[in-house]
Amino acid sequence: MQRAKGQSKSPRAASAHRVAVLIPCYNEAATIAQVVGDFHAALPGAVVYVYDNNSTDGTGEAASAAGAVVVRETRQGKGHVVRRMFRDIDADVFVLVDGDATYDAASLPKLIGELAAGADMVVAARVSQDSAAYRRGHQFGNRTLTGFVAAVFGKELRDMLSGYRVMSRRFVKSFPALSTGFEIETELTVHALAQRLPTSEMRTPYFERLAGSQSKLSTYRDGLRILRMTVSLYRDERPLSFFGMFAIAFAAAGLILGGSVVVEYMETHLVLRFPTAILATGLMLLSFLSLACGLILHNVARGQREMKRLAYLAAGVDDAQRPRQATQPAAGPSYTHVR
Repeated sequence: MQRAKGQSKSPRAASAHRVAVLIPCYNEAATIAQVVGDFHAALPGAVVYVYDNNSTDGTGEAASAAGAVVVRETRQGKGHVVRRMFRDIDADVFVLVDGDATYDAASLPKLIGELAAGADMVVAARVSQDSAAYRRGHQFGNRTLTGFVAAVFGKELRDMLSGYRVMSRRFVKSFPALSTGFEIETELTVHALAQRLPTSEMRTPYFERLAGSQSKLSTYRDGLRILRMTVSLYRDERPLSFFGMFAIAFAAAGLILGGSVVVEYMETHLVLRFPTAILATGLMLLSFLSLACGLILHNVARGQREMKRLAYLAAGVDDAQRPRQATQPAAGPSYTHVR
C-alpha cells in the first residue's frame, strides 16, 4: 500500500478549537520526525506533544527538531505515559497515536469530523495490504480479544487494540486510567462501552514499519497482560455476570454429584457415600457465595458507573461537539490550537 501524503484534501478556516496530538514514544528515533511532520501537515493548527519514555536513541531530540513539544516521563510503560498526558494537557480534541509511522496522518480530518458529529471516541480501525505490516499473531490476538469484549459489552467492534484514536475533552478528563502498559487501549475501549458513551470506528490505512524501527509489543507477554486486563475489567464492570458463571458451574457440579446421593437416600434411607455428599454440599455453598458476591458487587459497580457518569457530565459540553444552528454552513469545523 502506498503511503498517503499527510495533508487534508479540503483545508478549513481557522477556529478556536484546540487539537492536541499525543504521541507516547520509546526508542522511535527512526520514525518520530516523520510522524510529527505528517501530523503537522495533516492539521497545521494542531500542537504535537511527544512524551519520551526513557528513550536511549535520541527520540526526544529528533521530535523536538521536528517541531514537537517534548515532555519526558520516567515511569516506564505506555499506560503511565498516557495517564500523564491526559493529566497535563488541556484541549478540545485529543488525538492519541503511536510514534512508529504505521498510522495514516492524512485520515485525521475525517476522524475529527466523526468526533464533531457527536462521538466521544473515534477509533481508527487498521486496514493493511502489506503482509508484513500486521503480524499474524497480533491479528489473531486482536480478533479474539475484540470479539470477547464485543460479546460482553454488546458493541460490534473491529479493532479494539488500535493505537490511533480521537477523543473528546470530556471523555479524556473523566477517564480513570489505571493501566501501566499496552493494556491502555483495552481500558479506553471498555470504559467507553461500559459507560455507553457514543463511539465510532473508521477504517484507515495501516503501514509497515520503516527500516530501522522495531515493535516494542511482545505477542505473548503483552498479549497475556491485555487478556488479564480484559478479564479484570469484565469482573469489575459486569460482576453479576462474571460471578454468575461460577455460581452456575458450582451448582451444576453439586447437583450432579449430590443427585445420586439423594436418589440413593430416597431408596434406602441411608447415606452411604459421605465424601460425595460433603463435596456436593460444599459446591452448593460455593454456588450461593458466588451469587451473593455477584449481587453485592453489582450494586457497587452500579454506584461506580454513576460516579463516572457524573464526572463525565461535569466536564461539560465540548465546543467541538456543540450543536450548530441550522443557518450555519454544512461544512464541518476546522481545528487549531490556541496557546
